Amino acid sequence: MEFKRLTLGAGATLGALLLVTACGSEGVTSPDGANGAAAASAGPHGSHSASSPAPPQALRTGERFVDLALPRPYTPAAPSGGTDEYRCFVVDPKLTESAYLTGSRFLPQNADIVHHAIFYRLSPEQAKTAANVDAESPGEGWTCFGDAGVQGDTAWVAHWAPGAGETVMPAGFGFEMPPGSKLVMQVHYNLLGIADKAKASDQSGIQMRIADGATPLKALETALAMAPIELPCEAGGTGPLCDRAAAVADVAKRFGAESGEAVQQLNQMCNAGAPPVAGNTQHCDQPVRQAGTIYMAAGHMHLLGRAIKVEINPGTAKARTVIDVPEYNFDNQALNTLAEPIAVGKDDTVRVTCTHDATLRKQLPQLKSLPPRYVVWGEGTSDEMCLGIMVFAPAP
Repeated sequence: MEFKRLTLGAGATLGALLLVTACGSEGVTSPDGANGAAAASAGPHGSHSASSPAPPQALRTGERFVDLALPRPYTPAAPSGGTDEYRCFVVDPKLTESAYLTGSRFLPQNADIVHHAIFYRLSPEQAKTAANVDAESPGEGWTCFGDAGVQGDTAWVAHWAPGAGETVMPAGFGFEMPPGSKLVMQVHYNLLGIADKAKASDQSGIQMRIADGATPLKALETALAMAPIELPCEAGGTGPLCDRAAAVADVAKRFGAESGEAVQQLNQMCNAGAPPVAGNTQHCDQPVRQAGTIYMAAGHMHLLGRAIKVEINPGTAKARTVIDVPEYNFDNQALNTLAEPIAVGKDDTVRVTCTHDATLRKQLPQLKSLPPRYVVWGEGTSDEMCLGIMVFAPAP
């Protein structure tokens, strides 16, 4: 799962209510998690490649389905000696009137190589820019590490990660889709463990749940909360990439200089300029920038993830838990509706905490052949993330 470049505001331009400002680090022991023995015998991304998408829920009043897919198969090619490519494609729901996106069901045609997908809304003007970017790039779509690769506020309106089926917004809510707006479908392709990469093609699609704009719904936005990754090599692990500086340089080589800069900027904002502190568990406190109500949430890490938690005002009388996943499972990353919506104000704080486990590198088939490394935030499946995803309605 990817976030807007930190140089663009740490995700704030996604309509997020959060901006990273202060963070801590703890060298604690990882709890037992679902990414261990259960995943060790599974396929490239655990078990999800063998599953079939569940059928959609019944349409509600005023809704309709719009099915979109890549016009032809795309064969990913990871650049710079890596095993991951982020590829962006424009898909057009052909909206001639105002509408709302009230749900989505991503259909990964080749789940062995699809790590995740994010859908960004494009204004008609941005759609023209995206068409130019596409035309200037060889092959279908364009490479887009970091974001949609289009200037301006390309709002995050849908996503898919392993374990997710159809995501349906609460009744009365939806993401605004103005006339002429299109979507960028960003697909993260991971080629770890794929023997013949030249034959690994994909033609994924999405089933959008669209409500007409005749009856206005309450607009939703997506907020992101993130923390740095500073995971040292496992005990006894040695090699050149166990050096943090070398590991950051390797991320920059595989995904571009901005990715290496993002690692440093995330640490700078979360640790107030203090040197990074290596440890299994990292957390980051972030002030709320826009009041609103959180209705849905999910956590995202990669294959070394053990636990993730998102809290509001931790350690205070106003403390609330948004999500708490003590045994993280890469193959169960669905966006879930909260049992009770959580209202947040501008004086509140959001904390995201993640625990990772470097010993999983030697247990998981898709990572066992890779050399030990100091793990930092990175776009690849063999890198890591700590990301809380929240769908919220801004306060009037």
